[in-house]
Amino acid sequence: MIDPPDPVHRGSPEPPEAGSPARLPVPAGLGRLLVLATVFVCAACGLVYELELVALASYLTGDSVTQASVVLSVMVFAMGIGSLLAKRLRCRAAVGFGALEAVLALVGGFSAMALYACYAWFGQSRSVLVAFSLAMGMLIGAEVPLLMTLIQRVRRQDAGGAVADLFAADYVGALVGGLAFPFLLLPGLGQISGALLTGSVNAVAGGGLVLWLFRSDLSVRARWALIAANVLVLALLAAGTVLVPPFERAARDAVYGSAARVAVRTGIQEVVITGGTDPDAADPDTTRRAGTADQHLDRAGRHGAAGPAPDSAKNGAGAGGPLGLYLDGRLRAGSEDDHPYHEGLVHPAMAGGPHRRVLVLGGGDGLAAREVLRYPGVTAVTVVELDPDLARLARTDPGLSALNGHALDDPRVRVVTGDVFEWLRQGGAAARNGGPYDVVIADLPDPGSTAGTKLYSQEFYGLASRALARGGRLAVHAGEPTSRPRTFWTVDATVRAAGLSTAPYRIPGRTVPRTPPRTGAPERSCGTGHPTGHRRTCGWGFLLAAHRTPRLTLAPDAPVLRSLTPAALRAAARSLAPTRVPGLPPSTLMHPRHLD
Repeated sequence: MIDPPDPVHRGSPEPPEAGSPARLPVPAGLGRLLVLATVFVCAACGLVYELELVALASYLTGDSVTQASVVLSVMVFAMGIGSLLAKRLRCRAAVGFGALEAVLALVGGFSAMALYACYAWFGQSRSVLVAFSLAMGMLIGAEVPLLMTLIQRVRRQDAGGAVADLFAADYVGALVGGLAFPFLLLPGLGQISGALLTGSVNAVAGGGLVLWLFRSDLSVRARWALIAANVLVLALLAAGTVLVPPFERAARDAVYGSAARVAVRTGIQEVVITGGTDPDAADPDTTRRAGTADQHLDRAGRHGAAGPAPDSAKNGAGAGGPLGLYLDGRLRAGSEDDHPYHEGLVHPAMAGGPHRRVLVLGGGDGLAAREVLRYPGVTAVTVVELDPDLARLARTDPGLSALNGHALDDPRVRVVTGDVFEWLRQGGAAARNGGPYDVVIADLPDPGSTAGTKLYSQEFYGLASRALARGGRLAVHAGEPTSRPRTFWTVDATVRAAGLSTAPYRIPGRTVPRTPPRTGAPERSCGTGHPTGHRRTCGWGFLLAAHRTPRLTLAPDAPVLRSLTPAALRAAARSLAPTRVPGLPPSTLMHPRHLD
């Protein structure tokens, strides 16, 4: 007797998915293992998408706590909505899961590229971040009900046991994805290429499970539709991978406003240098040394931190114009703003006592060390920099080394690689380097960023005060007091809580257009300030601190300065009176308060 044809093979729109066991090409035990393996892979991909959004958003805006909170809360909320919506697809779980994974692979794979494009060309990314978090959260949340239906169709078991198996595979996959992102994908491929590869793996795992293991559940039309959808998704992801290098170059030029002469990803951050040298006039030997350093940076891990990683280091292109040094997308130093900032930070601290031994915390660009070395009485300068490749660029890049006067090559300068907090905590200032310092210069990231929490805490200033010799002075960059008074005066309260007396002052900078740069809130640049009409004045707020009340003046042996005089310093102190915010508590490691 000939059995009647299976309705699936006739292209019936109602394949037998809901109640009957699935007709598998393998034994049920192996089929169940394959479903759980797919759960594992999809969970790993989902967590990579999530971490990629958090990392890239933090890179673009600099506030990792806020970005992580937005992404995680929106995604978890959306996962609940996705789980509810997936109830309608349980009667067609196989085809629903296949379509779901194809869409998730496309959305997740291109999320980093879309987020960076919106930031580069439109100057904002928050709305796109929320939209992608919602979309991916709903798609990830819809996976669980469909996978639960599929695993029950492979082999019936009690609901509790099925849920335990499903979530065990899901959580282990999340662990692998969470570890693969920072230790494998990010250093090896970078944000954009890593997301595209993850999308490809996602599409292959989801499509392969449905099109092979559950092929008997698909009508002919559904099977070909899923094949076409997955082929299209993989083709788009492959095309995106090919276009990553030119896309990154174009986006980077849009962000920085000109072609990047040097763009490298160190193990700590992305370093971009624009302008600052004429390739036709550069010394060949210096240029050759700079190229060697960039090649080393590229091998050392050009994708090693959050943010879109350049495909290669470029030297010589777009070299005209003033030099700009960008760290993780934020202008850290520029030839237009360099002298007012570094003269205001360094020279008041060099007055009021000896300055033979100087400690620079941060300052891997060599610009603070350049100002310190202008004093003939300086015998030793220790620069503690977290990123050794930044210090290497400061020595070898023609534009940056010319700007810092080759300060890091001076025999009096010793560069130490390490976290400044941990270095101070381990007694590096006193135990291993000849005793305390006459002057400590804190040339660190902006106090308004989450990354600066530890470096603007009461604990940090307590460690810094221990590094000071008797009568020593500490100089701190404390943010822009005109536009962010609470941040500035919180730093002042924190320094005083560590047992030091302070003398606050503000150095004015250039007047700039009110439209902010697309590179986010600058750290040392004149990018934020008090609006005046269609333009705004900008400047930098500093604190001079000591165990006794410090006096704002210049040392008798101070060199000729471009932007600073004793009278200007006195005016700089008086200008802060209207901005003072009294009664602010100090910022600590356990209770950071420096964010506005």
